[in-house]
Amino acid sequence: MDNVGIVVEDLGAAIEFFRELGLELEGRSAVEGEWAGRVTGLGDQRVEIAMMRTPDGYGRLELSRFLEPAVVADHRQAPVNALGYLRVMFAVDDLDETLDRLRAHGAEIVGGEVVRYEDAYRFCYVRGPEGILIGLAEELA
Repeated sequence: MDNVGIVVEDLGAAIEFFRELGLELEGRSAVEGEWAGRVTGLGDQRVEIAMMRTPDGYGRLELSRFLEPAVVADHRQAPVNALGYLRVMFAVDDLDETLDRLRAHGAEIVGGEVVRYEDAYRFCYVRGPEGILIGLAEELA
């Protein structure tokens, strides 16, 4: 897999949110023109993108802000059992510390609690800026 894409309205806020998770901004650029629209099927388009790289260097997250054409659907508040894109799960070393950092960026725990699975993991889903849904998992040693 090369990357996972998420469409956002506020690219700066999304970048800062994912930086708090340890992702590094690899670059920002504009993607526009007829060639890009042929790939997406949207025709002539203008998109501002930011590519974020995971700390291990293997995974990337592409954040996109569409300038043209206008966004036509909004799935940000869909429940976790909705069809289509659901969430991206991140492994973290310290779930409580990570949540404290993300709360400064407006993050809220879905369901209001961190759940423990036996003596193996602690999990939660989090809604970040614009309702972006992510999962966090801390492996217990």
